[in-house]
Amino acid sequence: MASTTSRKPIPFEEFAAYVAKRRAETGITELPRNAGNRRTESKRALLKAIEEAGGTW
Repeated sequence: MASTTSRKPIPFEEFAAYVAKRRAETGITELPRNAGNRRTESKRALLKAIEEAGGTW
């Protein structure tokens, strides 16, 4: 079934300005990282391998 909403996509620049405005209004500068409590073992292994290779995620 097709969506019945008639919203048009907004340009990225407009969205980024909206997000910046909302962050300024709320005082939020950094978003918390995902705690990772529900990660699968394969995802944990992948993130560990990235970290061991010197990368950040």
